[in-house]
Amino acid sequence: MFDGVARWWDGFELWLAQQWFPIQFVLVAAVLLPLCAGMAWVIHRGVEVVADQVGRLRRADVADNGSGGERRGGRPDAVS
Repeated sequence: MFDGVARWWDGFELWLAQQWFPIQFVLVAAVLLPLCAGMAWVIHRGVEVVADQVGRLRRADVADNGSGGERRGGRPDAVS
């Protein structure tokens, strides 16, 4: 199976390399732009989820501390 994929890829690569440069650019951009946009969206969502979790943990820490908006150490908390 892998040999078939490797042969297909070799043929595609050879075909693409023989094309005129503007056609190569358009074909590569048509694949890479959506791929990069999708990866950026996935990374953005991942960072958002992690930031939400950290925010919840910080709010829970402040609520469990019971100091009314001050963190341990007597400093005012920046998170409201």
